[in-house]
Amino acid sequence: MSSSGSTTWNATAGTRAAPGQALGIGLWVFMGVATALFSLFLLANLMRMTAADWWPLTLPWQLWLSTALLVAGSLCLHQASASAYRERADTPRWLMAGGVCAFGFLVVQWWAWQALLQAGVSATGNPAGSFFYVLTALHGLHVAGGLVAWALTARALQHGADAAWRIRLCARYWHFLLAVWLVLFAAIGLLTPDIARAICGPLRII
Repeated sequence: MSSSGSTTWNATAGTRAAPGQALGIGLWVFMGVATALFSLFLLANLMRMTAADWWPLTLPWQLWLSTALLVAGSLCLHQASASAYRERADTPRWLMAGGVCAFGFLVVQWWAWQALLQAGVSATGNPAGSFFYVLTALHGLHVAGGLVAWALTARALQHGADAAWRIRLCARYWHFLLAVWLVLFAAIGLLTPDIARAICGPLRII
């Protein structure tokens, strides 16, 4: 039940359903599917690293900045959700800050792409570059999709609708995006061909 007390009556089940409950379940399902997708890409990345034509990348420093922005965005939306359920006046500011950080994340990711391109790392040639662009683009698309939901939530809040459950779902999705990015960042930054061979060899993946 939301802090505003607004619930919807489920006449069939004879129970009260919290607002957004169905969307919340749908979001869990979506995150499960996205997790499987990213896991498959990471596994493919790991297997491909064992080939002789793999050259590790020197990652641009901008990725640390984009990571900090995504962490800040996740924290801001967490605070926005907490403020919304307490019906505090600072909710719009925290929600706006979360969206600005997410948008900044995309801008800095693009900046990192430009830095790599200027360093001669393209999407073709070294497979490490190909996987970097594919993985970061896939994650960026999920962030862009989250910004659409964030904009709809901000609009609902502006028009006085019960936005607490919407903000809660946004915060949940941002936490998921942050977790995925940290795993991706660690994989592309820390994994080496030797580690890949050590993992894939005993498992007889290749």
